[in-house]
Order: sequence, then structure tokens, then C-alpha cells
Amino acid sequence: MTTHGDPASLSGAPAVAARTGFTGAGEDRPGATGDDTLPDALTGLRAAIGEARFPLALPSAEPAARSVASLADQLDDYLLPRLARLDAPLLVVVGGSTGAGKSTLVNSLVQARVSAAGVLRPTTRSPVLVCNPADSAWFRRGELLPGLTRTNQPGDDPRTLHLVTAPALPPGLAFLDAPDVDSVVDANRALANQLLAAADLWLFVTTAARYADAVPWELLHGARVRGAVLALVLNRVPAEATDEVATHLAEMLAEQGLDSAPLFVLPETWIDGQGLLPGRSTAPLADWFARLAADADARSAVVRQTLGGALALLHPTVERLAAAVDEQVAAVDAMDDRVRAAYRAAHRTVEQGLRDGRLLRGEVLARWQEFIGTSDIFRTLEARIGRLRDRVMAAFSRRPAPAVELRDAIESQLVTLLRGVAAEAAEHAYTGWKAHPAGAALLEPDLAHHSADLPQRAERLVRDWQRGVLELVRAEGGDRRFVARTAAYAVNATGLAVMIAVFASTAFIPTGLEVATGAGTTLAGQAVLQAIFGDQAVRTLARKARENLLERVTVLLDEEATRYLARTRQARPAARTATALRQAAERVEAARLRSGFADTAPVLSADAPDVDAPVTDGEQP
Repeated sequence: MTTHGDPASLSGAPAVAARTGFTGAGEDRPGATGDDTLPDALTGLRAAIGEARFPLALPSAEPAARSVASLADQLDDYLLPRLARLDAPLLVVVGGSTGAGKSTLVNSLVQARVSAAGVLRPTTRSPVLVCNPADSAWFRRGELLPGLTRTNQPGDDPRTLHLVTAPALPPGLAFLDAPDVDSVVDANRALANQLLAAADLWLFVTTAARYADAVPWELLHGARVRGAVLALVLNRVPAEATDEVATHLAEMLAEQGLDSAPLFVLPETWIDGQGLLPGRSTAPLADWFARLAADADARSAVVRQTLGGALALLHPTVERLAAAVDEQVAAVDAMDDRVRAAYRAAHRTVEQGLRDGRLLRGEVLARWQEFIGTSDIFRTLEARIGRLRDRVMAAFSRRPAPAVELRDAIESQLVTLLRGVAAEAAEHAYTGWKAHPAGAALLEPDLAHHSADLPQRAERLVRDWQRGVLELVRAEGGDRRFVARTAAYAVNATGLAVMIAVFASTAFIPTGLEVATGAGTTLAGQAVLQAIFGDQAVRTLARKARENLLERVTVLLDEEATRYLARTRQARPAARTATALRQAAERVEAARLRSGFADTAPVLSADAPDVDAPVTDGEQP
């Protein structure tokens, strides 16, 4: 077979063969009771599928997203409208490889030039649907394939459906000429797959030169898995190769479990001036479709087999989607855990820094020694604690500058610690995400470091904490006995001593490390505070000040972690998505079993003459 009148080499009479037949149609039709609930179950499934998202770059994400789109299309385009009208005309989608002659075959079957055919590829840019004028109302309403805009004119927009009526096509049957399944245009390939999923019967067209191509066989395998009703046309077969090619294709079909699909072999031949194949070439196929159109029970059986196969596949397909959603949730949890672990470690580092005396080193220690007058303290401690109080009070009143310097040193030391732990936590969180399959896609370079304004926020934190310590000292002074001990001492100076106590240890019991670090300074600080407040008051003040500081640090580090957690929060699927998918699929499966779509034996069989039996002008030689 060629197009536009181009000659083809012929030898002998054209060979036409078919394995055809219809089997049991009317006896196994299910009752209407189960059908009444199936559309509702499918509508619920459609809603659940619409909520499924796979934003994380996991290996299962892209296939799951494609599956969601495919299922949504199939539900909208075919399952729901077809279940609503089981008596609607049978839709035959004509699909196949580039240049297989689909459009010419459709034109020949309906005896009119309704679909463009030519040598330029792709020829079919927008799908063409041909039906009998009596059936046009069903297809124009748009219930089937609702996403395609109906038009009466051919065009290049793949999202339009060109509707054509052909009186030569019997009522009850419609052909849809789909784009090439292996088109070089992505949109055409996607549309071809969508249309095939909306077919009651898929008529696959291939040629003697291309019947073994990989892409069509992938689709044929998918059709078999879905249980779709399938018929094949092997086109443009040279007369001398009919036996060999047809037999080999039949063997391939048998290997794929498709040996029950009718196979029609069309010879390589001329086309007439209208672009149609000779009637003798297409007669067996045309007769087969005519018998199918005339048999309402057979059409119903075809519809129910395809519906049954598609419905049976929903439950396992949706289960895979639910599993992919579970993977998304697990990935979000895993990445969140890595972030939280990094910032918990940062918080522990701050706690440890308040225990091990490291904050008493360097500038803080020097400023504390200046502030308290270390050399005099040791002498007065040996003499009398009362004289120490007098010395401290004098130091407070005469030397305001050391107090400011000590406060600034405490602030600087704490800010340095906070900046360090925040930077380390950000680095660990970044590294953890980078090593995760889904984490790298969510990262930006800025996340590898603490936030740009963290130093300013850390400074505010420390200053607010220092003010809080002073308020704490004032509050503790509400006790009259406490006031009796501390009335002579400045609150600011007392607050600084409490801050030093926080740096010493949790319970303000100096460790050997602290004594070594401070060269006795911590002990001196403890003695001063105990002299001022009493032992229990010292412990209470230090504990409260420490807890307040750690609470503020927790807030700061949580804010830093939010830079990461906000990204996973946006990516996290809704909590009930996987459960909703599974429940909706189970409702559909239960409705399917009740509706009678559970048992769908093949309705088209191969009980016809051998595939290589030649036919000349409709007569056996």
C-alpha cells in the first residue's frame, strides 16, 4: 500500500488474510445494581488522585506523576463517561507507527477522505473522529474525551478533536485517527497514548517494514496488561513476503500473549485518485467492522471487556501510587530528622559550653578579674567575708567601666558560640540533605551557612537575656530577708555575677576544670554571691538564668532549622493522601466485583482461516 498514487511493486494477486471472530456477547452481561455504585466509587477515586503530589525527586516520583496524569485522563476521558453510557457507539482508536498508513486506512474504511494523508510527518496533527451522522450527537456533547475541544475543521492544535460524519460508516461504530505513537513531537505522542486509553477497541496499524519496532510493542504490551480489546492490521505487505512476515508477526503476538487478537494482512497496492485503497484490499476488515456494528451484544461485550480490564488494573496501580506517596512522606521525615539532629547537636554544644567552663576563658575571664579585683579577693576571703562585701561594693561604685567591659565580653563570648554552633549545624544539615536522593534538589547555596542576619539576632538574644537576668535579680529581691542582705549592692553588678555563675556549672558547683580555667576566680565568684544571697538563692538564680538562656537559644536554633523545614513542609504530601488513595481504590474494587466486571474473557478470537490464506477480489483462489 502506498499513498497519493505512488506505485508499488506487485507480483500476483493481492493477499488478504484475517484471524477474526466474535465470541459470547449477551449471556454474561451483569445486572444494573452493581453498576449504580461504580461511578460513585470512581468519582471518589478521581478526587483522591487529584490530591496526590510527588514533589521530591525520588526515583518513583516521575513514574508516579505520569501514572497520576494517565489515570486522571482515563477516568475523565473514558471510564466515567463510558460507564454513564454503556450503549454509546463503540469507539475504535486507530493507532500505530509513523507512516503506517492509518489515515489512508480510515479514509478507505469510511469511503471518504476524512483524515489527511501524505508523505510529510507527522501527518495527523490533531485527532480526527469519524462517525455515522446518527451518532454525532454523542461525540459532540464532549462527555467522552472532555479535554479536547470539538471542531468541524481540521487543524494543527493537538488539543482539538476534529469531528466528521460519514454515512458509509454504519451506526454504532466510530473511528478515531490518532497521532503516531512514535511521533517526533512530544505532544503528539502523549496525545496518542491518551487516546488509546480512551478506546473501546484499539486497531493497531503497522507495516511489513516496521512491525518489530520497540515503541509499538511497548504499547501492545500495555494494552494486554489493561485487558483492552485489540485488533491488528499488518499493512503494505509485499505479495512474495506475505507468508513469512504474517507468520512471524503471529508468532510475536503469541509470545506476548496477544494471539487471540484478530490480525488482518493488507497487501502492498495502489491507491485511487481519492486517496483510497482498493475495496478488495480492505473488504475483510470492512466486513468485520460491519458485523461488529450490526451486533449490539458483540459491541457491548467489547465495551465490557475493555472496561473490565481497565477497572481491574486500577487497584494495583493506585496501590503503587499510594506506596510512592508513602516514599515521599518517609523522605520528608528522613530529611527533617537530619536537620533536627544537626540543630539538636548545636543545642547540646551550647549546653556543654555552659558546663565545661570554656566561656570563662579569654576575654570574659580577664574582664571578670578586673571587675572583681582578683588579688584582693583572695586576701579578704582568708580574712572575713564581710570585708569582701565592702571591697566588692566599693569596686562597684568606683569602677563602672569594668562592669560594662565584662557585660560586653559575656555578650561577645556567647554570640561567638552561637554563631559557631549555627554554622556547624547548617553545614551538617546541608551535607545530610545533599547525600539524600531527594535532598539535593531542595538545596540552595545559602543553606550551607547560617542565615545572614543570625549575628544580629544572636546579639539581640544575649542582650535580652542579660536584661532578663537583671529582672530576675530584682524579682528575687522581693523577699525581705533577701533585701536585707542585698540592699547595699547594685543590681547590675549582682546580675553580672549571676551571669558568671551560669558560665560555671549547672548547679554552680565548680568542677576541677573550672577551677583550673579560672585560676580560682569561679570560687571567688561563688563566695561573693553566697555572701550576698545565700547558698540556695545562688543556686536558684543560676538555674533560672541558665534555663532562660537555653530557652532563648532553642528559639534561635529552631528559627535556623526552619530554613530547611519550611522546604520539606511545602513538599510534604497531605497526611491522609496515601490512605485516601487506598480506601478509594478498595471501594472501586468492591464495586467492580459487585458490578460483574470481574470476569471478562476475550470477546474477539482468532478462529478464522490461516493468516496466510490469500483472497483475490473477495474470492478464495
